[in-house]
Amino acid sequence: MIPQPFTLTLSRTSGRSISPVSVFGIPIANATRSEAINIMEELIQRSTPSQIFLPNAHTLNLAMSDPNYHAVLNRATYRFGDGAGIRIAARMRGVKMKANLVGTDLVPDFFHATANRGYRYFLLGADPDTIERAARYAKKRFPGWELVGYHHGYLTNPETREKAIEQIKAAQPHVLLVGMGNPIQETWIDRYQPDQVPLAIGVGGLFDHWGGNLKRAPRWVRYFGFEWLQLLIQQPKKWQRYLVGNFTFLLNAVLYWRPDLDLAAKFNRKRMR
Repeated sequence: MIPQPFTLTLSRTSGRSISPVSVFGIPIANATRSEAINIMEELIQRSTPSQIFLPNAHTLNLAMSDPNYHAVLNRATYRFGDGAGIRIAARMRGVKMKANLVGTDLVPDFFHATANRGYRYFLLGADPDTIERAARYAKKRFPGWELVGYHHGYLTNPETREKAIEQIKAAQPHVLLVGMGNPIQETWIDRYQPDQVPLAIGVGGLFDHWGGNLKRAPRWVRYFGFEWLQLLIQQPKKWQRYLVGNFTFLLNAVLYWRPDLDLAAKFNRKRMR
């Protein structure tokens, strides 16, 4: 494997300057949890559709093998780092990440911090039973937000997809949470996010947690960066993603150290102009 220089791909316009770290040519915003929540609310209040993706080691491994997916990630308005892998890769590039912005924690924190401000949300993803349970859970847990609809994430049939999009448009949510897994959810948002939705967020397995299919790891396990081990125990069929994938990610983090530093220098020169 010979590291190649990355192409400088710019994201959709962001309203605030958050210093990024480049990991495999993808700028990850280095934000605190409070900064991330403020950014999310600012994006709701903008007139143009915005996107937030939450890449982890698996996400970036997929991006390294698919240039189109790599470009999709880079076109998002912001990317917040999820998991220990991102923190390790950032450290190797001389950056200490301010926070581990796991979607399973960040989205509930965002909803609690911005409750009772008239915001609406829509859930898209998972299977029909899971998304129904997730919707019941969310409605009860976040009374300060209005749940205006939900739909399962099996949208390969064009007719089903169009009906789901029309349902989202009619509901007019401020936030669309999309949980279809990588790379489907980010690609779907990039291609189909309605103009009427200010903010779309790719949330991975969030609905499996809200729907009761998965249990969170104890807080101390999450603190030390081993939540992936808890997920592996609950989803042994994904062993390659966690065992082989984590090794592959760390190998790439070493191999692409220099191209990432060169790209970060380009970003910094652009920001200084």
